[in-house]
Amino acid sequence: MSTHAIAKQKEPPNQPLETAIQIGLAALLVIGCLMILRPFIPLVIWGLIIAVASYPTFLKLQGLMKGRGGLAAAIWTLLLLAVLIVPLVLLAGSLFDAVQPLAAKLHDGTLTIPPPPERVASWPLIGAPLAKAWGAASTNLSKALMGFAPQIKSAFGTMLSASAAVGGTVLQFLLAIVVSGVVLANAQAAERAAGKLADRLFGEHGAEFKQLVGATIRSVTLGILGVAFIQATFATAGFWAVGLPATGVWAVVFLFAAILQVGAVVLLPALIYVFAVDTTTTAVVFLVWCIIVALMDNVLKPMLLGRGVAVPVAVVFLGAIGGFVAMGIVGLFVGAIVLSVGYKLFLAWLNGTPAAAAEAADS
Repeated sequence: MSTHAIAKQKEPPNQPLETAIQIGLAALLVIGCLMILRPFIPLVIWGLIIAVASYPTFLKLQGLMKGRGGLAAAIWTLLLLAVLIVPLVLLAGSLFDAVQPLAAKLHDGTLTIPPPPERVASWPLIGAPLAKAWGAASTNLSKALMGFAPQIKSAFGTMLSASAAVGGTVLQFLLAIVVSGVVLANAQAAERAAGKLADRLFGEHGAEFKQLVGATIRSVTLGILGVAFIQATFATAGFWAVGLPATGVWAVVFLFAAILQVGAVVLLPALIYVFAVDTTTTAVVFLVWCIIVALMDNVLKPMLLGRGVAVPVAVVFLGAIGGFVAMGIVGLFVGAIVLSVGYKLFLAWLNGTPAAAAEAADS
């Protein structure tokens, strides 16, 4: 063999090309895995969020179970499923009880609407058109419905789509609770895996950022979802006290609106109804109650949102709301986490070290 051939065999490989090929193959592998797991990603994310949010309570339950993590996880999963399923069953029963007599009267042609009170026409802005539409419906309901046929048809299609979406969301939550139970049953292994991932991403400050992610999830759970549930409870008490029809439906609608930070919008139709059909005294008391419910989050949110998180409340709040707009309900958590971690990394870059960033965030 010639000297030239031996030298050619010993030539080192093209290192940049080899690196590019390896990176490309790794990227293709990651993309392939994500495409396969794509249907399960939201489910896994929700399961992890539920597990992290409920982890402190789970630890207390595990202590009562004398350290038996599997038993504690099973009991906790059943409790969470009951918290979700029982209100849904009660809501379905309330909705059925409200719709059944209405549907029967509509089918028999005996459904009638009482004429509007005289004071409705004197209301500013909405009084005259509301009294006119209400009066037409009370005189000839069929004719009034025919006049709104296109709107009713459009609303019916929207309601069917929304019902399907709500059903899919409820099923996803049920499965996510089961996933969270599996995670909590293996809590120690999951925590070690989370610690290793944080160390790989953030180096020696991995523990700090792991704590930040967990605290942010619990903060959003208490500060946004928790406050929404509290508001919905007080609002439902008001709906029930004034005898609002289909109280359960109104309660669920208000809960979703409160999560979206627009709960006051749902209170307006209820107020209009009460002012129209009830006494002035009852309507004024209900108005005061609705004002208290609407302003409740201004008191509770600063107390709960950002609690235990080493970033300003405004960062967590903006991340949660912005994430919701971009990604839906799961964005409440993902947005808050991403913006909080980004804020801490920005401070680390600005101040030179993550330790200095932590001091700046705490000050």
